[in-house]
Amino acid sequence: MKDVTQLHEGWNLRHEDGLLPATVPGCVHTDLLASGAIADPFIGHHETEIAWVGRQAWSYVTEPVHDSAHERTELVFEGLDTAAEVFLDGASLGATRNMHRVHRFDVTGRTGPLEVRFSSAYEEAERVRALTGDRPNVYPEPFQYIRKMACSFGWDWGPTVVTAGMWRPVRLEHWSTARLSEVRPLVTVDGTTGRVELRVRVARTESGAVLPLSLRATVSDTGSATTVDTSGETPFATVSDTTVETAFETAFEAAFDGDEAVVVLEVPEARLWWPRGYGQQPLYELDVTLLDEDGAPLDTWSRRIGFRTVEVDRSTDEHGTGFTFVVNGVRIFARGVNWIPDDVLPSRVTPDRYRTRLTQAAEANIDLVRIWGGGIYEDDAFYDVCDELGLMVWQDFLFACAAYPEEQPLRGEVEAEARDNVVRLMPHPSLVLWNGNNENLWGFRDWEWETPLAGDSWGEGYYLGILPRIVAELDPTRPYTAGSPWSGSWDHHPNDPRHGTHHSWEVWNRQDYAEYRANVPRFCAEFGWQAPPALATLRRALPDEVLAPDSPGMLHHQKAEDGNGKLNRGIDHHFGLPENDFDRWHYLAQVVQARAVAAGIEHWRANWPVCAGTVVWQLNDCWPVSSWAAIDGDGRLKPLYHELRRVYADRVLSLVPDGEGPVLALDNQSGTPWRTTVTLRRVHADGTVLREATFALEAAARTVVRLVVPAALLPEAGSAEEFLVADADDLRAVHLPVLDKEFAYPSPQYDVRVETGAGSGTVDVVVTARTLVRDLLLQPDRLGAEASADRGLLTLLPGEEARIAVTGLADIDVSDVRNALFSVGPA
Repeated sequence: MKDVTQLHEGWNLRHEDGLLPATVPGCVHTDLLASGAIADPFIGHHETEIAWVGRQAWSYVTEPVHDSAHERTELVFEGLDTAAEVFLDGASLGATRNMHRVHRFDVTGRTGPLEVRFSSAYEEAERVRALTGDRPNVYPEPFQYIRKMACSFGWDWGPTVVTAGMWRPVRLEHWSTARLSEVRPLVTVDGTTGRVELRVRVARTESGAVLPLSLRATVSDTGSATTVDTSGETPFATVSDTTVETAFETAFEAAFDGDEAVVVLEVPEARLWWPRGYGQQPLYELDVTLLDEDGAPLDTWSRRIGFRTVEVDRSTDEHGTGFTFVVNGVRIFARGVNWIPDDVLPSRVTPDRYRTRLTQAAEANIDLVRIWGGGIYEDDAFYDVCDELGLMVWQDFLFACAAYPEEQPLRGEVEAEARDNVVRLMPHPSLVLWNGNNENLWGFRDWEWETPLAGDSWGEGYYLGILPRIVAELDPTRPYTAGSPWSGSWDHHPNDPRHGTHHSWEVWNRQDYAEYRANVPRFCAEFGWQAPPALATLRRALPDEVLAPDSPGMLHHQKAEDGNGKLNRGIDHHFGLPENDFDRWHYLAQVVQARAVAAGIEHWRANWPVCAGTVVWQLNDCWPVSSWAAIDGDGRLKPLYHELRRVYADRVLSLVPDGEGPVLALDNQSGTPWRTTVTLRRVHADGTVLREATFALEAAARTVVRLVVPAALLPEAGSAEEFLVADADDLRAVHLPVLDKEFAYPSPQYDVRVETGAGSGTVDVVVTARTLVRDLLLQPDRLGAEASADRGLLTLLPGEEARIAVTGLADIDVSDVRNALFSVGPA
């Protein structure tokens, strides 16, 4: 049987003619931080002070002990970041130039010191640029010339921290006769029968080249009876059916010659895997064992799989070209978020951290996570959690915001990287889409690339040639799209909202968020609005700074072009800019972010099924920064997070501006009818109800019902003293006919009390309104750095009460709570 020696201990990093203890997996920055050799790049301006780390060569050394009686020993690196050469006992084993793939070296019979030398990623990128010629991109960094996490070179939300090191595990594999080199399960559903077509490749030693081997494959699931399908084309010399006679498992064992084999297993009455909110997520264990001619095991492979069908309906209609996910035959409005690496030092992201962040996503009613093309193919732990939680995964291939050369040495690396990761990730049922790139097709058309390229390659051959060919060959069970945005062909503008996927960035960059309502994209794959992180996050990142919107640290931790200018524009348009009041500015920036994203989602959801999904930019951050994220760089929830939970719920009540006035929309994405009574009230700013009516409405499953608000219930046009409120089933929507800064808000008055909460370590903050209280927000981190609240923005009418559960506190008093409460209107 193959045995494995993990090489996680005993490494040292050469630094200033000495050695520092090193952690593997890890990187130079994590080792230098652990030793105190550099300051934390997340704090203050340290990012610029440690920039030298990314421009220097580094070396890791160890001396592994690996006695083995096996015929073959291989040194396996799951991730080398990035330009590296590997030496054993002073002799070079080979060089690597790709962070995103596995590298394997034959070290049979060889011992001695092991050294991995990393050259600067800048040096490697410039070497490739000199070979391929210059190409345009959106940032002044050479990220498209090296197969490395692009955002380590900085982005409009991320620091420039250019890493090097063994960022994924390292091991020695000892084996004899043969080992499994590739296992590809093509998992499909035919009627009620689940089908697994296993395509297996093996590597053999010289002595094992002519020996017959056997393959045993099992699918097991508690409570699921399975059978074996022995029909169809197989390369087996002999086939023996050895089904285990239990209700839970099927086994298939077959002898074969050569290096490839195909095994087909069928599971009758397979339980289907569904996205969250549409059904359960049953997972089946798939185990593969390679056996020698005597039946002794040589190697094993195991994964969890799920049975489901997935396609993207891209058919044309009177509105243009659709883009609708269809899972198990059910059409889905995708409630998505974009995901970036959760840390600019990705080796620090643990399985527990993945689980925390993705659980937060599921709890916000998100059902799709798009892994953006400037990051990484995440660890299997990420996809494992998505499998369990029912989070659909849209996986970008790693190209973003640049023209990429298609010549060598990049072309071969791109193909090898794609093959590695398609094979690695395809067992996961959560994976529903392969996407060729982020914004590069759009960039070629609109970002003035065509002239400077002058006919040079720029990546189109990857997105429309190599990548779809690889997906069709290796993983034909999933759809592929050439890019995001992409209209489906060059017959339409790549970012035409009427065709395919659309990115909506004009609103944030130049307009008021009301302009989200100007069109109905078929699928909005990116849009968003910025806000600063939580106050406790800012205080940790900028410990010695008097905070102001334009204080030096705030500006350093704002990477977007004119980011603060755009934040201020949004605040000023709706509220007016507060003067010399950072706390008020901070609160209003959070309100505008939450309202902006909600405005887009409510409008687009109300236009289902023409619009079939929204993917907010973005769920998470990789460091403490002002950004579009719903969860900040320290893991604290911004008000946007709670607003996502509201507007991504199965049932949403909204007042959507449409023509002359608001339209009431009941969006029911649940699987059962929504029968409810809606109360509409025309209310004066002082809380007096001027007109009221109730309506019994029903929205069938997966449908939207729209009701034109009767004229008598509408506030007077341009009124600064009247507003409209809709309520149904504890859901509320509010419409003002004027901007907030023009509205006659009363000075907010409310009573506050603190009670013991229902959960362990929970206190309830109870607020009772005595006036209209608009967008009330409790900022829990002002009560304690570890505190969190279960609710975001709330609007209360006079006499109404809200209960906010707060965890992570030892004790609080009412005066502390009042200092942490904010609302719109006179401060």
